[in-house]
Amino acid sequence: MNSVVYISIAIIAAVAALATSWGNGRVISKTIESIARQPELFGKLRSLMLIGVGLIEAVPIIAIAIAFILLSK
Repeated sequence: MNSVVYISIAIIAAVAALATSWGNGRVISKTIESIARQPELFGKLRSLMLIGVGLIEAVPIIAIAIAFILLSK
């Protein structure tokens, strides 16, 4: 297999991991700021944060699937 494919697979995985960690950090920090401002909304904000983090976590899963597809060709 061409070495360019291996490099592209590594880049896909690295960018997905970096983007996900950055996105999760932003979501969690904004949720903590919101809870500090309005503590009575803790339950609702926590639920929304968990949904948001779950959606963000879909990105590396899709990226790994694409990487495996590229690796199998």
